[in-house]
Amino acid sequence: MKLAWFKKGTIYQIYPRSFNDSNDDGIGDLRGIIQKLDYLKQLEVDIIWLSPIFRSPNDDNGYDISDYCEIMPEFGTMEDFDELLQKTHDKGMRLILDLVANHCSDEHRWFEEAKKSKDNPYRDYFHWRKPALDGGPPNNWKSFFGGSAWEYDDKTEEYYLHLFTKKQPDLNWENPKVREDIYNAMRFWLDKGVDGFRMDVIPLISKRPGYPDAPDVGFRKIIEDVYANGPRVHEYLKEMNKEVISQYDAFSLAEGVGINDQQAALYINYDRKELDMLYHFDILECTIINGKFEEETPFDLVNLKSIFKKWRDTTHNKGWIANAMGNHDFARMVSRFGDDKKYWQESSKMLIMMLATQNGTLNIYQGDEIGMTNLILETIDEVRDVQSLNFYNQNLETKKYTEKLALKMINKEGRDNARTPVQWNDEINSGFSIKEPWIKVNSNYKEINVENQDKDPDSILNFYRNLLKIRKQYDVFVFGDFEEIEYDNQNLYVYKKTLNEERILVILNFSTNNESFRSPKPIYNAEILLNNYKNIQVDNDTILLNPYQGIILKL
Repeated sequence: MKLAWFKKGTIYQIYPRSFNDSNDDGIGDLRGIIQKLDYLKQLEVDIIWLSPIFRSPNDDNGYDISDYCEIMPEFGTMEDFDELLQKTHDKGMRLILDLVANHCSDEHRWFEEAKKSKDNPYRDYFHWRKPALDGGPPNNWKSFFGGSAWEYDDKTEEYYLHLFTKKQPDLNWENPKVREDIYNAMRFWLDKGVDGFRMDVIPLISKRPGYPDAPDVGFRKIIEDVYANGPRVHEYLKEMNKEVISQYDAFSLAEGVGINDQQAALYINYDRKELDMLYHFDILECTIINGKFEEETPFDLVNLKSIFKKWRDTTHNKGWIANAMGNHDFARMVSRFGDDKKYWQESSKMLIMMLATQNGTLNIYQGDEIGMTNLILETIDEVRDVQSLNFYNQNLETKKYTEKLALKMINKEGRDNARTPVQWNDEINSGFSIKEPWIKVNSNYKEINVENQDKDPDSILNFYRNLLKIRKQYDVFVFGDFEEIEYDNQNLYVYKKTLNEERILVILNFSTNNESFRSPKPIYNAEILLNNYKNIQVDNDTILLNPYQGIILKL
């Protein structure tokens, strides 16, 4: 196995707008990140991933880029970025940027030119189609954020494609000039010393010829079969790797939307030279049937085990993945997969024990290291996320749900849950900013914050620090062969990992009940590497587990 530097590393995703505000304008910024680099170093973080920091009108909080080579003014200056990059490297960490190459902003110069006339040189930078015979959109494609994926332009009397908001027109990768402009933007940052890119919705860049109608199936299936995995996507990714990524000591992390475990081989197998790794959506969407704000299925531990297994089998000695249970697009990890009330601390620790011992690169989202939870938005006026607002407004028309129930669903599943300011201390606005932040601070910040946990040796924060330090010491955590034990157990997740002379046993109780595990072999001489309770109860060869208890034993 090629032991690239990013494989054993831990990635920490920063959502800059909500991380730390250095100038008290209510918005996080680059200097705020600089102020917290020592904190990240103490957390044993290796790679910092910044959500988009490029110039943007902020229709989708930076994922609508109007200039790929400029810094968003409210985040700071290019000098601030250069200082951040240098100090990150000085502290022995790496930094990757969020590349949004499927679409740009409708305020980007390319699109402003494209709208001027049908024969404008930039017209072919985007997907334009004539109206259908009835004057409506060219096909039945729906946006990820609701409504049609086509927007009509009065001046040129054609529709343009936007798989996300109407202010995010999709780029036409069939045009080699588009690809070269994106590659040049990548080179701009790599020449500065950036260590790679997380590539936003990269499987969507190749569109199917003729833009055929989507079949009447669930939206997740439409993404996989219609929007993602287009006929030229692998050609484009090979070209990007050859022309850009392979020319630097850098790596590519793909957002694997629409990629199943069988298709993954085409993207990340070593011999194909396309992408270095991806994180898939099977874990993040394991309770989601078709899409957010729709029917959900209860969490099922055996299903989760099967997800880890199929991806482990698919990539074994062939490619590489990152493991994540939370990011800026989903509700908080402990609120979704653990118990954010009675067993908040125990389940937060247990979840990261599981993620840190799976094969692959570990991906942490800001705030999870202190167990940040979902919040309660009291009114729709407090909602900031465009996806949630679109759902709410469309529901006002369809009246599928009551307004009260729609807001309840937003509180459960909305992206604002992950975007509240990091809770640094118990002072005003959680120490994030003196001025009222751009989004509501979670009301539990006086109890859940970095300052409190930094002082507490038993805190979630110090547990993360210790776990990540141990993970660096034992390659078996990342690369070990995996042996499932009691696979069909709906409450316990137990597995042994082996690499050369290193062996560990991981025992995780995913329930609120006391459970027991009888080891098939004596474990008297095992060393306790980690335990999220103060003690372990053993009766002969049987370990008695408390609710959400997690134990890692060195055999």
